[in-house]
Amino acid sequence: MNIKEGARVLAIAESFKRNHGDAVLVCLVYRLDGIIDGIEIGRNTVGGKDSTENILRLIESMGREDINYILLSGAVISWFNIVDINEIYWRTGIPVIVATYEESKGLIPYLIKYFKDWEDRVLSYLTLGDRLPVKLSTGYTIYIRCIGIDTSTASKLIDRITFHGRYPEPIRIAKMIANSILNSCILKR
Repeated sequence: MNIKEGARVLAIAESFKRNHGDAVLVCLVYRLDGIIDGIEIGRNTVGGKDSTENILRLIESMGREDINYILLSGAVISWFNIVDINEIYWRTGIPVIVATYEESKGLIPYLIKYFKDWEDRVLSYLTLGDRLPVKLSTGYTIYIRCIGIDTSTASKLIDRITFHGRYPEPIRIAKMIANSILNSCILKR
């Protein structure tokens, strides 16, 4: 699969504080030429089970027909609110790439420890599949999951939009916006 020059990536990042009921979700449309081409902001429940529907609602509210890839900063967000990446791909028809940034032995022990409904959460977590390491030109390794796109193409895309460190540029920008919004909301309380 070739990456088109005019491709647009819908990057989704979040920010939360564990004792704060809502997380901030930011969807950012990023053109491969480095232009930010749209932003949408929403909420997610910290420790909830609504991340998939909240993300789909944000994507739909953007009303964009020109998105080529969805890039998520993690599939387990907002303190164990698990994103069903298969559902997002199925409902949008847009390839989904999930990027994570650290090695992990998995989250199952934490799901069992913190949640009464841990069986459901473990099943949701297991449907995400394995993460694959990707060595970036920056020298860092990140870990990806892909739906609707092959690993090789996803790796090339991630590498192309990661300029320094391990965070792809649209994720880095979306995360900064989410952090800023969350911090400004917390300070007003």
